[in-house]
This record gives sequence, structure tokens and C-alpha cells, in this order.
Amino acid sequence: MLIISTDKGLCGALNTNLFREATNFDPAKTSFMVTGKKARQFIARTKRELLADFELKDSPSFVEAKPISKFCMEKFLRREVDKVSVLYTHFINTINQRTVVQTLLPISSFDLPKGEGAQADTKGVDPMIGYIFEPSAEVVLDSVLPYYLSYQVFQMILDARASEHSARMVAMKNATDNANQFIKDLTLEYNKMRQASITTELLEIATAQMALAG
Repeated sequence: MLIISTDKGLCGALNTNLFREATNFDPAKTSFMVTGKKARQFIARTKRELLADFELKDSPSFVEAKPISKFCMEKFLRREVDKVSVLYTHFINTINQRTVVQTLLPISSFDLPKGEGAQADTKGVDPMIGYIFEPSAEVVLDSVLPYYLSYQVFQMILDARASEHSARMVAMKNATDNANQFIKDLTLEYNKMRQASITTELLEIATAQMALAG
């Protein structure tokens, strides 16, 4: 399991939702790789097995995603793990972000786009008919798949970063609104106490004058 978390806090419940989902996986059967200080602290706190910790910049590049995908692929090809999943936050919009578990390895099957004039019913037909691979399909696949996995990981990292920035923006806006409302309440309370104090002083002065006059 690769967990993509944040390095900093103040982003609402984003990391909390991630780690709540991570607790659903049996620690005896699951090893973890992480990006982000918060995930590293979570693994250390819950005493789970940590295989690797990858550092990412604030603005991650594709080059930083390649070591992550390479490490996952090597673990899978050596049969040290039978599955590699990624736990990250999927960006829906500024308000909504959803925790997602996506399988990275093994690669799921996908449909090839149909060319012009292709028949609607293609059952039983080899999808590779009409394609020519040089030097061979195996060599081309061996070269393309690592890039495909790297781009998959990079896309998830960017998705998680977008979710982080949106969650932090919303959290800071809510904090600012709450602080402004708190200031208004305190100002109102202060003005009430000040008015009560002035009224009390005026009553004392008036009472003293009446006593002197009497």
C-alpha cells in the first residue's frame, strides 16, 4: 500500500480520512510505502511495516514519481507482494475531496480504441490485428509499461496535491470566518461591559450629587 499524504497540517480532515481508510487493511498482511511526513508519522505511531519513504517537493515533477513506480514494480515482479494499491485523496472540486484506494499492480485490462470501419461485434477477434510492433510486441510493452505506471503515480500525486491545497484553502477560510465572528462577539461583549461600567459611574455621580444637595 502506497499512502500519499501531506507534509503539513491545517488541511481539515484530509489526512484523518486517509489514515482511517488505512486502518481497514490488516497490518499483518499489508506493508506500506509513504510520501509525506504525516503518513510517516502515522505508520510509526501505529507500528506498521514501512518499506520505503519517498520525499516530494511542494511542486512535484514527473522525475520524482519514477523512483516510486520503479520500487513498486520491482517489489511486484520479484513476487515480494501480490498486489500494489495506492491510497490517496481524489480531487472532485474545491469543496469535495474523496479518499480513494486504487490498484496500481497488477494492471487491469482495458479496451483498445476501435479504428475506422471496425465492426461493432468484435468478440473472438484478436485486438492486436492491424497493429505492427517493431522490434516486437513484448519489447515495446516492456518499454511502455514503466512509463505508464510512472504517469499513473504522477497523476495520483497531482490529484492529492490539488486536494491538499483545496482542503487547506477551505479550512483556512473557515478558520478566518470563525475568528471574525469571535472578534465580533468579543467586541459586542466588551461594549456591553463598557456601557454598563459607564452607566454605573453616572449613577454613582448622580447619587453623590443628590446626597450633597440633600
